[in-house]
Amino acid sequence: MAAALLIVTSVPDVETARKIAAALLDARLAACVQVGAAVESLYHWRGKRETCLEVPVTIKTRSGHFDAVAAEIRRLHPYELPEIVAVPIIDVTPDYLAWIHDETRDG
Repeated sequence: MAAALLIVTSVPDVETARKIAAALLDARLAACVQVGAAVESLYHWRGKRETCLEVPVTIKTRSGHFDAVAAEIRRLHPYELPEIVAVPIIDVTPDYLAWIHDETRDG
């Protein structure tokens, strides 16, 4: 069975988060997408320190889907440089890993 990933991004609003979630779920690229509550992000951008509210999005998928998930995020994300960070799921119960595998397409 394929390994799994958590892919993290952040978007400017819940509408964008839900649009990305729907696209990933409809394409069977994610077993689950969690849309969090707004958080304050502080970061450097083009030599200046910025602050804004963002909505965190966590995607549970097979490790082989990273490129396709990243492409969908880039397609639907309004930022010039969206955060797309993948974290391997190292320890997971076999039944939860099977669920991620069963709910995503082969590919």
